[in-house]
Amino acid sequence: MPATLRAFRERYPHVRVRLRVGGSDELVEHIKQGIIDIAFVGLPGEVRPKGVDVHELARDRLVAVIAPGHPLAREPAVDLHRLAAEVFVDFPAGSAGRAQTDQAFSAANLVRDVAFEVTAADLTAELVAAGLGVAMLPSAYVPRLSGVSTVEVADAPARVEYLVWNSLGRTPAVEAFLAVLKIPTGPPTDAAAN
Repeated sequence: MPATLRAFRERYPHVRVRLRVGGSDELVEHIKQGIIDIAFVGLPGEVRPKGVDVHELARDRLVAVIAPGHPLAREPAVDLHRLAAEVFVDFPAGSAGRAQTDQAFSAANLVRDVAFEVTAADLTAELVAAGLGVAMLPSAYVPRLSGVSTVEVADAPARVEYLVWNSLGRTPAVEAFLAVLKIPTGPPTDAAAN
């Protein structure tokens, strides 16, 4: 995202960009209400944003994020059953970031202990590095974190990254942002039917 924002700013220096961070569900709702123009959101693999136009950017799987001294850090891979025995650091209950792990553990008939709920992956990594729990985060994001190790999760849930914007019409700024990303800007799609 920073590289995209830099390219947009270089091409359109007079367009004011205000960056907001929030949960995926909240950002989609803000798009529908016209509060924001465009958003990057990450959702569980089987969930697609509704009521907005979407462009799929990437698919990823979650990995276990563990303190370097944790016994699991030496394992080449783990499964959800093994992770269920650990204390977790995760996003708040009900958030899109939390839904994918909750659904995966529920589908495997496993219960886990989420002792710490945080809203930022950076804070998640700090708590994990301090040995307070383990977490599951997208594999593409984890290399940006320091002080933690990662382990593949054999039965990890999938995650899809989307770019979303209002299905009722594109502002010139949205059109320009889509052009920077080389996303086709033809007539709007009927995303409301999704």
